[in-house]
Amino acid sequence: MLYDQVSTLEVDIEDIHLEQHERDTSSGFTRATTVVSLHGSGEIGRGEDVTYDNAAHETLAVESPTVPLTGEYTLTEFSEQLGDVDLFFGDDPDQSIFRNYRRWAFESAALDLALKQTETTLADCLGREYSPVRFVVSTRLEDPPTGDRVLNWLDRNPELEFKLDPTSEWTSDVVERLAETDAVRVLDLKGQYHGTTVDQPADPDLYERVLDGFPDALVEDPALTDETQPLFEGHENRVTWDYPIRGVDTVESLPWEPMWLNIKPSRFGSVQSLFDTLEYCEERGIRLFGGGQFELDVGRQHLHAIASLFYPGSPNDVAPTGYNDPNPDEELPRSPLEAPSSPRGLEWG
Repeated sequence: MLYDQVSTLEVDIEDIHLEQHERDTSSGFTRATTVVSLHGSGEIGRGEDVTYDNAAHETLAVESPTVPLTGEYTLTEFSEQLGDVDLFFGDDPDQSIFRNYRRWAFESAALDLALKQTETTLADCLGREYSPVRFVVSTRLEDPPTGDRVLNWLDRNPELEFKLDPTSEWTSDVVERLAETDAVRVLDLKGQYHGTTVDQPADPDLYERVLDGFPDALVEDPALTDETQPLFEGHENRVTWDYPIRGVDTVESLPWEPMWLNIKPSRFGSVQSLFDTLEYCEERGIRLFGGGQFELDVGRQHLHAIASLFYPGSPNDVAPTGYNDPNPDEELPRSPLEAPSSPRGLEWG
């Protein structure tokens, strides 16, 4: 079992520090995250809480001294202890998935610390090797959409590939213009989101334009209704799922056995749930690519490390953070990202 290779790692936690980060994004909102640092035996293990609620990060900063997590554990014992802690301190988060996001910050920090205290890396621990990581750039189009944003990126780097979020405002002309670039690899329909700022209701006309206009692209998270489901007959192998995927049980409950899945580690909450799902998919030939959550710090490194070990050549939505800036630098890393020369713990290096 994949998880068994890390479950008995020992971790000694002497202290917990938190550091909040904020940055404006190209999607028009201010992103806040919290880096959780676990200290012990002269090492620091870090993880990143990607909860989409800036006020919840402030509460975590105030309440964190009450979190009872110092001590000596195996990684499994730490996870069990963490499962008994209310990391939202009596408040109900805006979305239940936020509990997984916060738990992942602590679990990934503990894994990072355990690996460092054992003087090993995730690759060595799992008997795998880091490979260069292919990435795509994820962006929403202008309002109203024209495709200029994608064309401007391609002017800067003609080799870029993209993951885009179609909306009902996408006309046939926009679809044709984007398809001509031959750079769109994934189209996220956002049909599985409910009660968020990115909800995109089921739209048969949009779905048909996307399926016909991008015959070779993956199509993510459609909302399947009596009207829309027939459109995907014969296209099932192109459909990938993201928002619902939080463990093996959620993969098994999909409308059909998938050919592709988008893996966002924070959605799983625990290291065991993530590793069990990676192993399940590997055994069944389900292809994977990585997804990001506007990480601002070490969380992005963790995405790169996991992608490097499990799905390095896929269209990974894990572009370096500079691609999410409103005014990105002229010189940005190019795909694929080189494998790290000096990795430590769970860090990419």
